[in-house]
Amino acid sequence: MAQMIPLSKFDANSRPQDTVLCYEGKWSSKRYFTWKDFLANCAKMRTFINSFPETDKWILHCEDCWYFLSTFTALLQCQKEVQLTANISPKYLEEIRSFSTGIRFLTDRKTVEGLELADYDYIPEIMENLSEPSEAQRMTTPPIEADKTRIMLYTSGSTGQPKAVLQRLTEFEADNAFAGSKWGEEFLKRKLISTVSQHHIYGFLFSQTLPFSLGVPVRRTRIEFPEEFEQLDDESYMIITVPAFLKRTSMQREGMSLNLRSPWIFTSGGVLLPELAEETENIFGFWPVEIYGSTETSGIAWRQSKDGLEWTPFANAKVWKDETGCLTVISPYIKDPAGFATSDLVEICKNGKFLLKGRADSVVKIEEKRVSLVEMENRLGGTGLVADCSVVLVNENPQIPYLAAAVVLNDEGKKKFAGQAEEDADQYFCSCLLKFFEKAVLPKKFRYLEKIPADSQGKKKKSEIQGLFSIKTAKKAE
Repeated sequence: MAQMIPLSKFDANSRPQDTVLCYEGKWSSKRYFTWKDFLANCAKMRTFINSFPETDKWILHCEDCWYFLSTFTALLQCQKEVQLTANISPKYLEEIRSFSTGIRFLTDRKTVEGLELADYDYIPEIMENLSEPSEAQRMTTPPIEADKTRIMLYTSGSTGQPKAVLQRLTEFEADNAFAGSKWGEEFLKRKLISTVSQHHIYGFLFSQTLPFSLGVPVRRTRIEFPEEFEQLDDESYMIITVPAFLKRTSMQREGMSLNLRSPWIFTSGGVLLPELAEETENIFGFWPVEIYGSTETSGIAWRQSKDGLEWTPFANAKVWKDETGCLTVISPYIKDPAGFATSDLVEICKNGKFLLKGRADSVVKIEEKRVSLVEMENRLGGTGLVADCSVVLVNENPQIPYLAAAVVLNDEGKKKFAGQAEEDADQYFCSCLLKFFEKAVLPKKFRYLEKIPADSQGKKKKSEIQGLFSIKTAKKAE
């Protein structure tokens, strides 16, 4: 296997100058970006970043994988804290910026809704306007001390606010080293394409830092539509994706002509049902390898469900079931020597593998996006029109789960929607929630009640609330 060169260990001579790191379209189009280009881009971005010596923290949102890699590397070389967020809605950014002052925002988005041009720095324009670096500048690679790096990822905590998880390159590179030792040969046989955002830990590791370490070329833009796979008939590709995208591909496969050459598929961010995994093999000719982990823990285990539903812990991870029935993990990716207690209920098998039994907390996943039900309930309450509410996950069809909201209007709410159709109220609350959540995770159904079902102690009856949205209940109502 080729030598792995982690981001914290590279220098200008780590790879030949003409080594291809990134490509556009499909590999045979020969629109390549090389090691030399990477060094030049890093030098440019360092010049820009260092022109703001007082700014220590930078938000980075960059859909372009090539710009992302160059900018992220430059920020670390300049010893800055990098804050990665996939959600750049105005309210979300406002909340992140409220944690500390003087944060700058780097992005490749030409326009960001709700922000003025002065509120962010546009990466393509920076790259275009700065002079080409000299040979000496390009060949200069300031050291990156992995233990001292500060990389902030944001996830939905059960408290309802954006939860900042501070990580270091040290743990990420330990994760990469393990994945590279196990699957590196498969990566090296292929060119990489991804459907996953690099602002989440899975996409960040598998579509950015791991291929960089291995020297595997990455497609510059993500696959957004299943039909794009039809174009990839020229080369063997490593596909980094999520169950929701595989589900979309399965639903749209009719009429598609796929001629991929010995692909390999990784998926994470949600459980892949065995039926969908089998359907994926029928479409692509490969049964996906699933990675289980989280922002806090990085990778924990893997499985290929054709061999069984049990998860195999990574060789460097120790797992057990705690007193609450949840999985607890100790691994090199977790800084706390006591380990990390997940919110996933678990059954430990005699062979050391484990089965997941669902989540114990109020954080659920919709379209592979983690959503706090508590946060959504708090946001509805924050409209000033709601006396009580409960947001629940409805999964009568396990492949298409959705959120639903049971709402008790207060006097102001009743007054506002008096004489209007319930659909008007639905649209109003969705527009309010859209300031904080992506459209894909908004409640698909609402019910307006006089009282939320609860027991004598005031604890909401989750199953009864979920039943309000079941297909059978809807038919009875009709």
